[in-house]
Amino acid sequence: MSTSNNPAAGRTLLAVIGDEDSVTGLLLAGIGHVTEAQKKNFVVVDAKTQTNIIEAAFQEFTEDRKDIAILLINQHVADRIRPSVDRYQAAFPALLEIPSKEHPYDPLKDSVLKRVQKLRGD
Repeated sequence: MSTSNNPAAGRTLLAVIGDEDSVTGLLLAGIGHVTEAQKKNFVVVDAKTQTNIIEAAFQEFTEDRKDIAILLINQHVADRIRPSVDRYQAAFPALLEIPSKEHPYDPLKDSVLKRVQKLRGD
């Protein structure tokens, strides 16, 4: 398959939007990357982080950057921008909601699982 027809071509990075523990763990696992233009593939979110900062990071990782293959986002952070997360339908980057240490995963909120259930007719 030629690279011009392959939507995954050039997408080699993971990105993460999450709390400090989640981002730190993933950075220690080796996903960290900073481009020549000083753009990072991670955003640390805490209670003081404004929603527009989270929205901007989500927009950058899903629309603007073409090197992101998978975007991991803590589910409690995704809840803060739920309309944007629910509208997101592209295959690349793949969007995965993950739990955090203090916020358990709730499959009823997961946008991907909602779409799967809708396709199955559940």
